[in-house]
Amino acid sequence: MLHSRIRGAVKQFTVNTPSGPYAVVCGRGAAARLGALLETLQPVSSLFLLTSPVVWRRWGRPVVRRLQQVQHTQRILFDDRESAKTLTTVERLCRELARGGADRRSLIVALGGGVVGDVAGFVAAAYARGIRIVQVPTTLLAQIDSSIGGKTGVNLPEGKNLVGAFHQPRLVITDPHMLRTLPPRQYRSGLYEAIKHGVIGDEMLFRFLERRLGEVLKQRPTELGWMLERCIRAKAEVVSADERESGLREILNFGHTFAHALEAATRYRRFLHGEAVGWGMIAAARLSVQMKLLTEADAERIAQLVRRVGPLPKVPAVKADQLVALMRTDKKARGGRLRMVLARRIGVVETVDDVPEDLVAGVLQSEGM
Repeated sequence: MLHSRIRGAVKQFTVNTPSGPYAVVCGRGAAARLGALLETLQPVSSLFLLTSPVVWRRWGRPVVRRLQQVQHTQRILFDDRESAKTLTTVERLCRELARGGADRRSLIVALGGGVVGDVAGFVAAAYARGIRIVQVPTTLLAQIDSSIGGKTGVNLPEGKNLVGAFHQPRLVITDPHMLRTLPPRQYRSGLYEAIKHGVIGDEMLFRFLERRLGEVLKQRPTELGWMLERCIRAKAEVVSADERESGLREILNFGHTFAHALEAATRYRRFLHGEAVGWGMIAAARLSVQMKLLTEADAERIAQLVRRVGPLPKVPAVKADQLVALMRTDKKARGGRLRMVLARRIGVVETVDDVPEDLVAGVLQSEGM
């Protein structure tokens, strides 16, 4: 994985996967280069912008002006709430692509947060058995995590992201300037994923967030830019080493087994994804202590940093056995037995097989889940 300075504060990282390499262009002003960057992907028979009504109102028109430098763009809007991340939405979008004349040389530009990226990515993987996609993430969570790596998919009532595909983007354009219009709650949601990157493999990032969280919360350019670059580099390195989550990439799911169960139990309507991950990391840290992997002191550092980001939605009354049952459907589970990413220390995690369900239930009860 390489990076090079391409203009001012804008940098380029390369993700090398068996499916092919692609660039992540990151920095203030990156979005202004969209038209020029898309020229490198020619030939393009037709161009489709997939985004949500909310994102369209904030960023759609300036982005379309840059796309029109390449060719005429067709716009398709869809609901970006987590509860709308379904196969029904995928079918509707595929039919709109068909009506718009999309073919295998068409290009999708996904403009939005994690839901837009996941759904548009799955549409790109499925339509005509695979067409190209460019990710332009507009939320912090998408910029540092979900837009990179080609994991796409939608939810079922039985669990989160159970239907999907690995489909790498051809380009990712990350501009922190786009974060300025995010509601505070959405911005904070992304910070939980930044904490995750620190816990799983970057103790320096974790210590940085402990010291400079206030500046990052205020979107100070120096601190925000450093954090973005650090997280993108980490994600690119993991994806380059393990494209399809056959080993190393599982570490990116620290806290997510708990989080996905919480989201499914509340029908994807109570928590933003990052908020569920925040609760999930606290629970995973406590479980790591119960499994005698992590010290109480490190577990408390993780919990304190998560809580300093801001108020998390309260966990509703959900029975522990209901959450454990949902965890058995997690993609890491094997034969219904729980496999979870747990921490050994801040900066080092591992996947643990056959996690005892009674310990998991105990942690859920102790954390009020």
